[in-house]
Amino acid sequence: MQKLDVVTFGEAMALFMAETPGPLDEVRHFTRELAGAETNVAIGLARLGLKSGWASKVGADAFGTFIMKRLAEDNVNVDHVFKDDCYPTGFQLKEKALKGDPAVQYFRKGSAASFMSADDFQKDYFSGAGHLHMTGIPLAISNHTRSFAEKALTHMKDLGRTVSFDPNLRPTLWNTQQEMIEVVNEFAFKADYVLPGISEGELLTGYSNPSDIASFYLEKGVSLVVIKLGEQGAFYKNHAEEGTVKPFEVKKVVDTVGAGDGFAVGLISGLFENLPLNEAVLRGNAIGSLAVQSPGDNDGYPDRETLINYMNLPI
Repeated sequence: MQKLDVVTFGEAMALFMAETPGPLDEVRHFTRELAGAETNVAIGLARLGLKSGWASKVGADAFGTFIMKRLAEDNVNVDHVFKDDCYPTGFQLKEKALKGDPAVQYFRKGSAASFMSADDFQKDYFSGAGHLHMTGIPLAISNHTRSFAEKALTHMKDLGRTVSFDPNLRPTLWNTQQEMIEVVNEFAFKADYVLPGISEGELLTGYSNPSDIASFYLEKGVSLVVIKLGEQGAFYKNHAEEGTVKPFEVKKVVDTVGAGDGFAVGLISGLFENLPLNEAVLRGNAIGSLAVQSPGDNDGYPDRETLINYMNLPI
């Protein structure tokens, strides 16, 4: 089995992006792409030359086949992706927004991925990876996916592997806000790196100051907290240092979806390559800024040469 640098897991969906602005019910033409926070990260890491893998289930349908082919094209390992004959692959429709976040409608209830459980976990596949990246989305999709997440996290921590956790809150998938906060924090406390957006951090901790949000997690045993501040860049803090890293100027925001996942790609790859912490955060800001300048969830993620040129770094 192929050894991996980073492994992740979650639900992928076929994404239909409106080609014209306006209400989704009035749009006649859509462009098909791939959506999924964890697949975004796996794709972004693979483009930078890391060996990444993604675990999940897809339906035995056209959308499932499309997802598998799409990931293979980006050199993401899919040996832990299973086709399900009983349940379909989810999909979503995304508005073409002229300003702000686009409206998205999901068709994911009862999807194949929502039935991925602890029984599907393949220990050897995850053992071959040096790092686990996870988000809070599988915790919300179903009890099945939450059990898978718990098994993956426990297994990787037992092996001494590092784990990054992006809350990636999806309030509509939870029964209550309180349940969301309690469960997401339960998993976050066990991670090495926690990567909330500022509004997520405020909701999860009750604090509004980035340093206080970071301290909330550091006091629970987390090693590093990096808080995405949008147009203000990103704040980082561990037990030895803290600081704010400037953003990259973006003249025109096309689509904000996937920016946080792009940030995770930059940060994780930088830490994996042992860059100084502020440089790893800066790389996260760079890829996040590239992401918002493109319409798809991940089509703005760069390869290594493009990233170096964008950041004006010596080759």
